[in-house]
Amino acid sequence: MQIAFTAPMKPLDDPVPSGDRTMGRLIVRALQERGHRVETASRFRAWRRDGGLAQQQDLERAARADAERIAQDWRRRGQVPDLFLTYHLYHKAPDWIGPALADAFDLPYVVVEASRAPKRRTGPWAHGFAAADAALARADMVVALHRADLQCLTPAVAPERLAVCPPFLDATPFFEAARVPRAKGEPVRLLAVGMMRDGDKAASYRLLAEALDRLGDRDWTLTIVGDGPARAGIEPLFPPARTTFAGALPGEAMPALYARHDVLVWPAIREAFGFAFLEAQASGLAVVGGDAFGVPDVVADGETGLLSREGDAAGFTANLRRLITDAALLDRLSSAARPYIARRHALNAGAERLDTLLDAALRNHGGQATDPPS
Repeated sequence: MQIAFTAPMKPLDDPVPSGDRTMGRLIVRALQERGHRVETASRFRAWRRDGGLAQQQDLERAARADAERIAQDWRRRGQVPDLFLTYHLYHKAPDWIGPALADAFDLPYVVVEASRAPKRRTGPWAHGFAAADAALARADMVVALHRADLQCLTPAVAPERLAVCPPFLDATPFFEAARVPRAKGEPVRLLAVGMMRDGDKAASYRLLAEALDRLGDRDWTLTIVGDGPARAGIEPLFPPARTTFAGALPGEAMPALYARHDVLVWPAIREAFGFAFLEAQASGLAVVGGDAFGVPDVVADGETGLLSREGDAAGFTANLRRLITDAALLDRLSSAARPYIARRHALNAGAERLDTLLDAALRNHGGQATDPPS
């Protein structure tokens, strides 16, 4: 199948790394591995940090002009795709291009990773919210990446057009990296991975520091991977004798780094789901995290990790204390992590799930809707 692709939140060739960019690239790769031909139809970025009617109307005009440009190019070449797929849609990143082209050429239209916040129906994001809702209404299949987003989408999308595809990753480099056993008597090796910026990331670092301060009597070391504008305020929160700041590392360095640690620790405040959770488990690490949004969909609480309520410093501390002091529990969670990822979150699992959902979109577009994909 020939698939036209766009990512209004962030183009896949954007120079700034992020989980959003990583997930988008993985979706394209998964589709290609199932034999689909994916072409980026537009690099138009609809996302803006701040709202406002005039700005959003300007964005809509520019997006519709880009849609017309694409339509003319398709007609000139005599090559029209079989389906249009938009990755990551919400009120700050609405899609005007995909629905316009889907209508003009009678194409199935699919949205992968959508979220919806009804409180944005009014106020500075009202125009973007209405545009995102219009795209959801036009879509033949809307795919959420976790159950929290699914719940928010349910009032706006019919059941036969709504499904979940759990996040996935290319687990091979993490599976293949040889684990480095902890030496006898060596402290439990903790690892945190997160960008250092103000807001939710800084709040997660502060909660982690508070938990570790309460565990000063326990035997642990911490490595922090990440950098950013808030680093100067974050570094002093952690004891220098126990903490190594690795800075930002390239992706190819991460499998070996995970392999030298025992537990990924991250409070995950307002975290969509967190790629580090997937990578850590693929590397055989247990997890201590917060249960924000999609985290419970990528960490099996009690099986591969221990989750506490989002923002609950006491609960996070208690879970971390359990893993530091209970070697048998740590071994059990660590041993379950890789099989869990292989079964549910590896690239082949994601590719198969996406293929199933594209087939459902084709049936829906042809008026042959069946039960919602399980």
